[in-house]
Amino acid sequence: MARMGGIAAKAEALLGVTVVATTSVAGGDTNTATRLRLTDGRSAVMKTRPQAPHDFYTSEAEGLVWLGEAGGALVPEVLGVAEDCLVVSWIEPGKATTDAAEAFGRGLATTHAASADDFGFARDGYIGVVPLPNKPATSWTEFYATRRILPYLKVAVDRGAMSTEDAGPIEEVVRRLDELAGPPEPPARIHGDLWSGNVVWSTEDRAYLIDPAAHGGHRETDLAMLALFGIQHLQRIIDAYDEAAPLADGWQARVPLHQLHPLLVHAALFGGGYGERAVAAAAYVLAGEAPRPDQGG
Repeated sequence: MARMGGIAAKAEALLGVTVVATTSVAGGDTNTATRLRLTDGRSAVMKTRPQAPHDFYTSEAEGLVWLGEAGGALVPEVLGVAEDCLVVSWIEPGKATTDAAEAFGRGLATTHAASADDFGFARDGYIGVVPLPNKPATSWTEFYATRRILPYLKVAVDRGAMSTEDAGPIEEVVRRLDELAGPPEPPARIHGDLWSGNVVWSTEDRAYLIDPAAHGGHRETDLAMLALFGIQHLQRIIDAYDEAAPLADGWQARVPLHQLHPLLVHAALFGGGYGERAVAAAAYVLAGEAPRPDQGG
């Protein structure tokens, strides 16, 4: 048991339920997470962060609710939100199984198919701790170029993660984006930051989405993000997704295109190794190839 003082009082004021125990939750470097045991028998998790932006948690809460409304991939229930914290239902961690992976793939296809009004979102958000512009655009290529690639490319160059010469192939991708993006698709309801750490496998043999950067985007973005840092049973997930909602021809070759944004975010935050990976991804995009599994994204 830990930190029963301020955390418990804050949770009780927000939820209107007495907290009987709190436990620190390991993992994650963006927030401090605390498990709450409540008198009504439920468990929840509270996320806090010192000096969080005023809309940091409300943005996340809106994204979770919006994804959950699709009736596809599961998300934890939002129990309470304030400027300085978010409380969601506790998901008991379990093992990743093939059955759960297949259900997740089908569920993600349903979430994407629920669509969005635009490419973008009604409010700006965050990817990790990084601000994420979401002003709607009329096409995905416009949105991806102006809201995802170019802003973070500038930061990566300004911070020395890559040189202006290194940025050349990425700028070429932007110039040719209309021809490289594949067949036009309507806005999909996507998670937006779907790496393996934002998928919780539960003891219910299901997968839950957490920590979204939700917006109307391209459905291939979520799948490319799952592949970027690896996730258990990835091929099962992809196969189940493709069976439920067939992917457009050539999607494999477009994986590095959709990985450019997260790689640039990481380059801006952590430095040159990710900058090199972003440049390599751009080279694959321009060549119309997907990297071999042993070459990374």
